[in-house]
Amino acid sequence: MNTSRRRFLQSGGALVIAFNLPVAIGPAIAADEKSFAPNAYIRIDPNGRVTMIVAYVEMGQGTYTSIPMLIAEELEVPLTSVRVEHAPPDERYYGNPLLGGIQATGNSNAVRGAWEPMRRAGAAARTMLVQAAAQRWRVDAASCRAENGAVIHPASGRRLKYGALVADAAKLPVPAADSLKLKPREQFKLIGTPAKRLDIAGKVNGTAQYGIDAKVPGMKVATIAISPVIGGRLRSVDEAPAKAVRGVRQIVRLDDAVAVVADHMGAAKKGLAALKIEWDDGPNATLSTADILRDMEAASSASGAIARQEGDVAKALAGAATRIEAVYGVPFFAHATMEPMNATVHVRKDSCEIWTGTQVMTRVQAAAAKVAGLPVDKVTVHNHLLGGGFGRRLEVDGVVRAVQVAMQVDGPVKLVYTREQDIQHDMYKPAFHDRFAAGLDAQGMPVAWSHRLTGSSVIARWAPPFFQKGLDGDTIEGAAETPYAFPNMRVEYVRHEPRGIPTAFWRGVGPVHNVFVVESFIDELAAKAGTDPVAYRAAIADPRAKAVLELAATKAGWGRPLPKGIGRGVAVQSAFGSYLAQVAEVEVSPQGEVRVRRIVCAVDCGPVVNPDTVRAQMQSGIVYGLSAALHDEITLKDGRVEQTNFGDYRVLRINEMPQVDVFIVDSTAAPGGIGETATACVMPALTNAIFAAIGKRIRKLPIGEQTRAV
Repeated sequence: MNTSRRRFLQSGGALVIAFNLPVAIGPAIAADEKSFAPNAYIRIDPNGRVTMIVAYVEMGQGTYTSIPMLIAEELEVPLTSVRVEHAPPDERYYGNPLLGGIQATGNSNAVRGAWEPMRRAGAAARTMLVQAAAQRWRVDAASCRAENGAVIHPASGRRLKYGALVADAAKLPVPAADSLKLKPREQFKLIGTPAKRLDIAGKVNGTAQYGIDAKVPGMKVATIAISPVIGGRLRSVDEAPAKAVRGVRQIVRLDDAVAVVADHMGAAKKGLAALKIEWDDGPNATLSTADILRDMEAASSASGAIARQEGDVAKALAGAATRIEAVYGVPFFAHATMEPMNATVHVRKDSCEIWTGTQVMTRVQAAAAKVAGLPVDKVTVHNHLLGGGFGRRLEVDGVVRAVQVAMQVDGPVKLVYTREQDIQHDMYKPAFHDRFAAGLDAQGMPVAWSHRLTGSSVIARWAPPFFQKGLDGDTIEGAAETPYAFPNMRVEYVRHEPRGIPTAFWRGVGPVHNVFVVESFIDELAAKAGTDPVAYRAAIADPRAKAVLELAATKAGWGRPLPKGIGRGVAVQSAFGSYLAQVAEVEVSPQGEVRVRRIVCAVDCGPVVNPDTVRAQMQSGIVYGLSAALHDEITLKDGRVEQTNFGDYRVLRINEMPQVDVFIVDSTAAPGGIGETATACVMPALTNAIFAAIGKRIRKLPIGEQTRAV
């Protein structure tokens, strides 16, 4: 908190507290009042209701419950009395401190960034309210305490609710940051306890508003056909058949797409199907997955930027008792969010208004302003709940198309992608090609580790200043820093951007690739050494990694005999500030069919705000990771994405869901992220279990038909 510049603002009798989340990277905050840049606000109304304006978006991860819990804990109010509002786009106030001041939600860092500032904000409000009550009663503030939304003077039995004190509290000076006393852990009443999600009731009864639910008076609905070939353009279109469809109002042509505007989605889809479109396929007309993989493999032979260098790897490899090499590959993945891309836009002569669900409010605002030719302050963005983000809504391409369409429509128009357009025109998780070499001593323990990873850098496009000297923290996370100690270690990154394929963040980002390949190769070393995979890892793991590893192994019954065709696999990771270990129990039938029977997960994410959220996020990440590892990849033929819907881009089905047991470590470490952690770890646990079951090593995802060749 920057107490030298914080002010209490009184508006309508409400107590408003602004507070800073310190920005790690970006311009210094000036001392004048105009440039004061708080990140979020607490408002306490005269009726005692606490409203929080949150910069982080809610996309199913529980942020709109866990962050209010932080404030409610220190403010001494019931969680049920807290109301959450979306923040407007404004990086002066709502920049994410862990993303360099960009107003964005991602990288599993909402609670990490908010942990102390939000509690301090609650403590500041509590302190001021207690002081206001003490002054009114003419007693020492130390003789009063806050409890259940009120201030109490135990000696006299007097009690005042917060709502009756906000006007007086707003007139008091703000306490210095070092004078605020945050609760010690042993006094927590909310933090660390299971809490009902504040957003669940609306999601169950249908009152919750997602972007796709936006309704504006006079609104039309549109859907779109984008060039089926990546990078293609629109050549011509016969509009007559579409205009003959009842309810179709307008055909909008863009450089690479055609949209049909209608009274409702049904008419828009029928009109789009009736269009006769001719495309110019452009330079990618013959592009295939094989072409992209050949390009990447060739690029992987070159030296890369050094992400980590310890000792002399070449010398250690030359002198090792055993040398092992392997090549791994991870494909492109689509996000496949439950809610397809959509945005409702009304472009007027001097303004633009947008209703959508996005992880990047200010980027939506800036992109819309650029397309519409308007000043940024003339663009209003109303954010909604997100029906899944997974990184897809860190991109603004869907909103840009919606603005382009709306500029040709008189009145507001809601553009909704069909599922097919959503999957075939996604921004995909990068594919990677990994070359490994390791040297083992006479006891089978690693003395040298070499890892060269080749693939796209999303950061280089999304936030260029963070791509320095050929490296970015996201791409190498989980590779440059592993849970293991190697006396000689070299990690190189070769940046290679695939022809035509747009890449983006995907749930798990860099670690979802790196943890898979690192933990798979570690398993290969253990097998070569003839050592139990858990014992092998424990011998070289750091203390937190060893703790979650042993907890997961114990809970999974590691070492107990299993029938033929069933195996257990293990994986460990350190990413997003958290430690995780998973054990997968997998059955492979004689025909090669894979069935995941059980996943045991142990997680150390530091202090836990809501254990129910942690368990839910572990379960969710496991489902997402299993879906990708078992079935999913995006492939190209003749420049076209071949997958179209959930029939050929599979999401784990109910009958495939394994038993999932989550165990949370009681940890005093710094807060860690949980939203993306489980996605990465489950993939190598699964493939290592397949190896344990049938001796088949999986070095390329998805598993698909690879087990059927046994």
